[in-house]
Amino acid sequence: MTKSTLKRIAAALERMAPAPQAAPEFGAAEAFVWHTNPDRLEPVHQISRVALRLLVGVDRTRDTLLQNTLQFARGLPANNALLWGARGMGKSSIVKAVHAEVRARGEDLKLVELQREDLPSVARLLNLLRASDQRFLLFCDDLSFSHDDQHYKSLKAVLDGGIEGRPDNVLLYATSNRRHLMPRDMIENERSTSISPSEAVEEKVSLSDRFGLWLGFHPCSQDDYLDMIRGYCAAHGVTVPEDRLRAEAIEWQATRGARSGRVAWQFFVDLAGREGVALS
Repeated sequence: MTKSTLKRIAAALERMAPAPQAAPEFGAAEAFVWHTNPDRLEPVHQISRVALRLLVGVDRTRDTLLQNTLQFARGLPANNALLWGARGMGKSSIVKAVHAEVRARGEDLKLVELQREDLPSVARLLNLLRASDQRFLLFCDDLSFSHDDQHYKSLKAVLDGGIEGRPDNVLLYATSNRRHLMPRDMIENERSTSISPSEAVEEKVSLSDRFGLWLGFHPCSQDDYLDMIRGYCAAHGVTVPEDRLRAEAIEWQATRGARSGRVAWQFFVDLAGREGVALS
């Protein structure tokens, strides 16, 4: 094979190979969403979130997560956190609200959202973040795994970091309805059918053990539910008589068959619309 032929082959391969990814402009926004095919960090210029003060009934969890996040943003030791528990009780809302509060206190912390289905690409994302002098809160919402799902092994790269170790400038917060990130019947099935039950279960549940903070969210009381709605009304200038507010809010939750922060917000949206109040 001649030298000129080799040069033509090399040139063709260079044209086929994807161009090196440009370093993200982290100054462009305070939050980003990770996408693949091609790999990129898309800036989010307006984050959908509520104020931290409007999250009722989770005071201890709020304070713990805020302190942990402030420590990380200031370059101090901090733990990865798993927020687990009842649906609609503000797990993802509190992460976004805490991020806003930390930034309001003068810390330039960036929020990066990672979708569960993109976990296999997390090593590439970490390499991008590792090269920056910024500090990043990596957020994976609604995290859970099925029996034959191997994505959980990719998550260990964030929690343990393998040989390189987790980047010092990256912290992971994940939310899940399940404490061990998988259905209880799967864990029980491992115990009953595996040749080595304890080892099989350990492999599955050890992932959640790698989170330094476990913060539980439980169904709210009726008083907390009503306080949430009152807080939204006060924040957005919706004024209705207390007896009417209480009666309609209780009827709303009865028709939904559930009581949670999400249900409280949905009732408030309906109430604000009927009262002719626009929500900015």
